[in-house]
Amino acid sequence: MTLRSSTILFAILALLLIALPAATVALGQSADSTGREGDTIALEKDAAGALAAGELDRADSDLGSVLRRSPNDPRALNLLGMVRAAQQRNADAEQLFKKVIRLSPRSANGYVNLGLLYLQMSKGQQAIPQFQEALRLEPNRTDALGALLNELRAEAHDSVLGGNLEKALSLLIAARKASPKNPDVLYDFGYVALRMSLYPDAETAFKQVLGIRADDARALYGMGRAQIGLGKFEDASGTFSRYAKLNPQDASGHYALGLTLASLEQFPGARTEFQRSIELQPAQTESYVELGRIELTQEDFQAARIDFDRALQIDPHHAEALSGMGRVEFAGKDYEKAAGDFQSSIAVDSSQREPHYYLGLTYARLGRTADSENELKIAGEREREDFARHRVVMKLLEPGPAAQTPAKNP
Repeated sequence: MTLRSSTILFAILALLLIALPAATVALGQSADSTGREGDTIALEKDAAGALAAGELDRADSDLGSVLRRSPNDPRALNLLGMVRAAQQRNADAEQLFKKVIRLSPRSANGYVNLGLLYLQMSKGQQAIPQFQEALRLEPNRTDALGALLNELRAEAHDSVLGGNLEKALSLLIAARKASPKNPDVLYDFGYVALRMSLYPDAETAFKQVLGIRADDARALYGMGRAQIGLGKFEDASGTFSRYAKLNPQDASGHYALGLTLASLEQFPGARTEFQRSIELQPAQTESYVELGRIELTQEDFQAARIDFDRALQIDPHHAEALSGMGRVEFAGKDYEKAAGDFQSSIAVDSSQREPHYYLGLTYARLGRTADSENELKIAGEREREDFARHRVVMKLLEPGPAAQTPAKNP
């Protein structure tokens, strides 16, 4: 997600936001007034050029001459506001841009520059409505749209980091309204929707990105996640297969494809993908855990023990590897050891269903009836399909560096 820029290029915008005709002589205008208007245009043009060149004193002098003659000339006031902004005289610039808006309420120029000034002052929330009003007045203002989208996305990024996903989603809805087909906005929206388990919205957003950028790796990976959340494992398998072909050196793609194949009980293919993921990223634990789970399904407990042990050698506190090892001990009827593994797993992450369930079964074997009933009750509370899918979606490895292409500014 794109971060806000720290530089506001008022000088460059000066040339874009002011249209000064070579000559604007109204019918019936006197020769004297024509000359004054020509002088004003010449001075404003010179001020715009000076501002673009960074010659602020010259621009200031030119604009002072215009405003002594015409104190309410909106073009001169707008340019002077840019000069004050470039001089970091933000309070003066703010008042000038507000005056431009009062004098020319149907022009977008004052709103755009006031918004840019607020960005320079780190007042992003005040900048947003200025850009929105500019676009209402002039829908084709690409400068206003670009600044608006950048700021909405930056505010959304900050909200995600702060844990306020609802605010992030609201900001991105506004960005999507302003630019419905912007792929970066659509991706950000899909990402936040995914984080909020809004899987249909996430899938739709990522599909829209892929309709614009067919091989966008991040969107492919996100769509696969959303499809898992929706229980569309066949679709997810196809999505991650495509991702892995586009990014064959990315361990996360092979891992994700292995997960979907395992969910479809296509175990040989799943094994191949997990093993490839380990080859590419040997220090990971997740593929070892998933291989262990496949071996449990196949009742090859010795192979499962080896896989879970490898995961625990890398991370001794891996909750799912501890739970898997407990299942191996449970299958071998070493209930005391199994209970210890399940307890350790729960101590790391009590939100899992599996260790509570098997700890309940283990306590039953040990004759601890009350403890067994308590753990089975907790396991029942954890057994929600949407919760389980959320865990699978969120535990997927993040896409590797090849897929992390920086989003371009709109």
